[in-house]
Amino acid sequence: MSTTREPHDASHAPATAEHASVATYVKVAVILTVVTALEFACIYIRALTPILVPLLVVLSAGKFALVLLFFMHLRYDSRALSALFVAPLLLAIGLAVALTTLTGAFLVFRK
Repeated sequence: MSTTREPHDASHAPATAEHASVATYVKVAVILTVVTALEFACIYIRALTPILVPLLVVLSAGKFALVLLFFMHLRYDSRALSALFVAPLLLAIGLAVALTTLTGAFLVFRK
């Protein structure tokens, strides 16, 4: 049994994209905090009542995308894996919009 090690050959290593730095993650966390504060502020601004639900859906979808891209590292994975998360999101948004329209929660569609 030999105790000598072969030098690491970089040509056999898989090619991976470079991941984001710690500063990037801090920036994303700050952006997520600001968007969450905007969501809370939107609830208390009466002038936004007619567009409140679509506005919150857009803000939430943006936060969802940021978490997926950076904290779940989908930015560095294949597009097929991203589609596994985006397709159910679109289905959930469509279902939520349909249900809130049926119950009259969208003030825009009220008679």
